[in-house]
Amino acid sequence: MLPYRLPRPLRLALYALATAILLYLCLAPSKDLPKVNLWDKEEHAAAWLVLTLTGLALSPWRPRAIAAFAFAVGVFVELAQWAMAFGRDADWHDVAADCVGIVVAFILYAPVLVFARSRPRPQSHPQNHPQNHS
Repeated sequence: MLPYRLPRPLRLALYALATAILLYLCLAPSKDLPKVNLWDKEEHAAAWLVLTLTGLALSPWRPRAIAAFAFAVGVFVELAQWAMAFGRDADWHDVAADCVGIVVAFILYAPVLVFARSRPRPQSHPQNHPQNHS
Protein backbone atom coordinates (compact mmCIF):
# COMPACT_ATOMS: atom_id res chain seq x y z
CA MET A 1 0.00 0.00 0.00
CA LEU A 2 1.28 3.47 -0.87
CA PRO A 3 1.78 5.77 2.15
CA TYR A 4 -0.64 8.42 0.89
CA ARG A 5 -3.43 5.81 0.74
CA LEU A 6 -3.28 5.16 4.47
CA PRO A 7 -6.20 6.58 6.48
CA ARG A 8 -5.72 10.28 7.17
CA PRO A 9 -5.54 9.91 10.98
CA LEU A 10 -2.74 7.36 10.58
CA ARG A 11 -0.87 9.62 8.13
CA LEU A 12 -1.16 12.55 10.54
CA ALA A 13 0.03 10.38 13.42
CA LEU A 14 3.05 9.19 11.42
CA TYR A 15 3.97 12.75 10.46
CA ALA A 16 3.50 13.89 14.06
CA LEU A 17 5.85 11.09 15.16
CA ALA A 18 8.48 12.18 12.61
CA THR A 19 8.13 15.77 13.82
CA ALA A 20 8.38 14.73 17.48
CA ILE A 21 11.57 12.75 16.81
CA LEU A 22 13.08 15.73 15.00
CA LEU A 23 12.10 18.09 17.82
CA TYR A 24 13.67 15.79 20.39
CA LEU A 25 16.91 15.60 18.41
CA CYS A 26 17.01 19.37 18.09
CA LEU A 27 15.93 20.35 21.60
CA ALA A 28 17.36 17.66 23.90
CA PRO A 29 20.51 18.56 25.81
CA SER A 30 23.43 18.02 23.46
CA LYS A 31 25.18 15.77 26.01
CA ASP A 32 22.24 13.32 25.77
CA LEU A 33 22.50 12.87 22.00
CA PRO A 34 24.66 10.41 20.09
CA LYS A 35 27.72 11.88 18.42
CA VAL A 36 27.47 12.10 14.64
CA ASN A 37 30.44 12.92 12.47
CA LEU A 38 28.64 15.51 10.35
CA TRP A 39 28.87 19.26 10.22
CA ASP A 40 25.93 20.83 12.10
CA LYS A 41 24.53 22.33 8.89
CA GLU A 42 24.65 18.93 7.15
CA GLU A 43 22.72 17.45 10.07
CA HIS A 44 20.06 20.14 9.72
CA ALA A 45 19.76 19.73 5.96
CA ALA A 46 19.51 15.94 6.28
CA ALA A 47 16.92 16.12 9.06
CA TRP A 48 14.67 18.53 7.16
CA LEU A 49 15.13 16.50 3.98
CA VAL A 50 13.75 13.45 5.84
CA LEU A 51 10.92 15.46 7.46
CA THR A 52 9.88 16.95 4.13
CA LEU A 53 10.12 13.66 2.21
CA THR A 54 8.04 11.99 4.92
CA GLY A 55 5.37 14.66 4.58
CA LEU A 56 5.37 14.45 0.80
CA ALA A 57 5.12 10.66 0.86
CA LEU A 58 2.17 10.82 3.25
CA SER A 59 0.38 13.69 1.52
CA PRO A 60 1.64 14.41 -2.01
CA TRP A 61 -1.31 16.73 -2.73
CA ARG A 62 -0.19 19.27 -0.11
CA PRO A 63 3.38 20.23 -1.10
CA ARG A 64 3.08 23.90 -0.11
CA ALA A 65 1.68 23.00 3.30
CA ILE A 66 4.46 20.45 3.84
CA ALA A 67 7.14 23.00 2.90
CA ALA A 68 5.58 25.74 5.05
CA PHE A 69 5.27 23.41 8.04
CA ALA A 70 8.88 22.20 7.72
CA PHE A 71 10.10 25.80 7.51
CA ALA A 72 7.99 26.77 10.54
CA VAL A 73 9.43 23.87 12.52
CA GLY A 74 12.94 25.07 11.64
CA VAL A 75 12.20 28.59 12.87
CA PHE A 76 10.53 27.20 16.02
CA VAL A 77 13.58 25.04 16.78
CA GLU A 78 15.94 27.99 16.61
CA LEU A 79 13.68 30.14 18.79
CA ALA A 80 13.36 27.31 21.31
CA GLN A 81 17.13 26.73 21.34
CA TRP A 82 17.65 30.44 21.95
CA ALA A 83 15.18 30.40 24.87
CA MET A 84 16.42 27.17 26.49
CA ALA A 85 19.61 26.61 28.45
CA PHE A 86 20.44 23.03 27.44
CA GLY A 87 23.77 23.70 25.77
CA ARG A 88 22.11 24.29 22.41
CA ASP A 89 22.81 27.42 20.39
CA ALA A 90 20.34 29.21 18.17
CA ASP A 91 21.80 29.93 14.75
CA TRP A 92 19.83 31.38 11.87
CA HIS A 93 22.25 29.65 9.53
CA ASP A 94 20.57 26.44 10.70
CA VAL A 95 17.28 27.71 9.25
CA ALA A 96 19.09 28.23 5.94
CA ALA A 97 20.39 24.65 6.14
CA ASP A 98 16.84 23.47 6.91
CA CYS A 99 15.68 25.25 3.75
CA VAL A 100 18.36 23.45 1.75
CA GLY A 101 16.98 20.14 3.02
CA ILE A 102 13.44 21.18 2.09
CA VAL A 103 14.48 22.23 -1.43
CA VAL A 104 16.49 19.03 -2.00
CA ALA A 105 13.47 16.99 -0.87
CA PHE A 106 11.33 18.71 -3.50
CA ILE A 107 13.97 18.15 -6.18
CA LEU A 108 14.14 14.46 -5.31
CA TYR A 109 10.39 14.10 -5.03
CA ALA A 110 9.43 16.19 -8.08
CA PRO A 111 8.91 13.22 -10.43
CA VAL A 112 6.65 11.56 -7.85
CA LEU A 113 4.68 14.78 -7.37
CA VAL A 114 4.14 15.08 -11.11
CA PHE A 115 2.92 11.49 -11.23
CA ALA A 116 0.68 11.91 -8.16
CA ARG A 117 -0.92 15.07 -9.53
CA SER A 118 -1.67 13.35 -12.84
CA ARG A 119 -3.65 10.63 -11.04
CA PRO A 120 -7.08 11.21 -9.52
CA ARG A 121 -7.03 11.88 -5.80
CA PRO A 122 -8.46 8.96 -3.80
CA GLN A 123 -11.92 9.65 -2.41
CA SER A 124 -12.32 9.30 1.32
CA HIS A 125 -16.00 8.34 1.03
CA PRO A 126 -16.80 6.90 -2.41
CA GLN A 127 -20.46 6.38 -1.48
CA ASN A 128 -20.84 10.18 -1.23
CA HIS A 129 -19.61 10.65 -4.80
CA PRO A 130 -21.93 8.76 -7.15
CA GLN A 131 -20.41 8.08 -10.52
CA ASN A 132 -22.19 8.61 -13.78
CA HIS A 133 -23.08 5.15 -15.12
CA SER A 134 -24.33 6.11 -18.58
